[in-house]
Amino acid sequence: MSLTRRQFGVLTAGALGSSLTRSLWAREVAAQAVPGRFYIALIADTHIIDEFYVKGSENGVEDNASILVTAPRLTAARDLINSLSPAIEQVFLLGDYFHNYPSTDYDFYFKNTTRLDNAKAITDGFRMPVHIGFGNHDYDVHRVPREMSHRLFKAKFNTSPYWAFDYKGCRFVHLNNFLGSTQDNKAVEFNPSLGSLGEEQLHWFEAQLAERKPTFVFVHYPLMSIQDVEFRDYGLHTLLRKYKYTIPLVVTGHVHKWIDFARTYGPQHYIMAATRYDPNAYMLLEIDPASGSWRFLNESLVEWSTHYSKPYTRT
Repeated sequence: MSLTRRQFGVLTAGALGSSLTRSLWAREVAAQAVPGRFYIALIADTHIIDEFYVKGSENGVEDNASILVTAPRLTAARDLINSLSPAIEQVFLLGDYFHNYPSTDYDFYFKNTTRLDNAKAITDGFRMPVHIGFGNHDYDVHRVPREMSHRLFKAKFNTSPYWAFDYKGCRFVHLNNFLGSTQDNKAVEFNPSLGSLGEEQLHWFEAQLAERKPTFVFVHYPLMSIQDVEFRDYGLHTLLRKYKYTIPLVVTGHVHKWIDFARTYGPQHYIMAATRYDPNAYMLLEIDPASGSWRFLNESLVEWSTHYSKPYTRT
C-alpha cells in the first residue's frame, strides 16, 4: 500500500532531522537549565505488527495505511530520542505496544517470532530504560483471558499489569484500566469501551499517593473513558481529585490525537498522539524533583486535535 505525500514527508523529516534536533534540543534545555532536573520521553500507541497480520483488516484507508509502517515510525522516534543531549533518562510507553493477538495459544508466542518480539526488538534499541504499560490492543478481552496476557507480558517484557517506579525523588505510576468489571467478559457490566481499575488496584494506587511523592500518572484510556466511581464513592476520578496536589501530570493515549483537558479531573491531563500515525508524536518532559514541576519541551510543535506534531527542523 503506498504512502501519502504527507506520510512520506513525515518519515523523511524524522530520518533527516536528527542532527538539527540535537542542536535545537540542547538550546531549549540550556535556556532554563537548573541542576538536578532530568528528562524523560513518553510514547503511546505504537501498534507493532508481524508476518501473521492480515492486511486490510483495519477501519478505513488511513488506519490500513498507518498500521503497515508502525515499525519504522517507532524506530524513527526511538532514534531521535536516543540522539538528544542532555540525554533522556527514562522512556514510558503508554500502551498498545503491539496490535492484537494472532493466536489464542500461549505456546504459539514461543514457537514463532511475533509482533511481541518485533516490538521488543525495537524498544531494546533505546539507550535508556523503557517502561511499558498495557493498552486495549495488548489484551483481547473477548477471546484471550487477561491472565494469558499478563503471563506473556511477564515472560516477554518482564512487565506487570500495573506498576510504580521511583526515580530521583519522583514516582511514576502506570495504571491498568483493563482490570475492573467493565473489562470482564463474564460480568454483567462488561463494556470494553469503558475502562475500570478494580478495587485492589484502586487501594494500591491510593497507597502510592499517600506517600506524597510527586507522582506522574500514566494510563491508556483517557480519563473521560474510565469509570469515575467503581465502589461506593471510590474510583480513579475520586483519587485524582483528592491527591491533585501530589500528582503533577496525568498522560493517557488511545485516542491517537493530542488533546489538552487542562485540570478538568484535578491534575493536568493530556491525551497524547500515536507514533502509529506520526513518528514525531512523543512528549519530551523536563522534571524538577525538588519542586515536582515539569516542562513539556516540545509542546509548541504539537498540532492539537490532530495525529501530528511538527518535527524539529530549521525555520
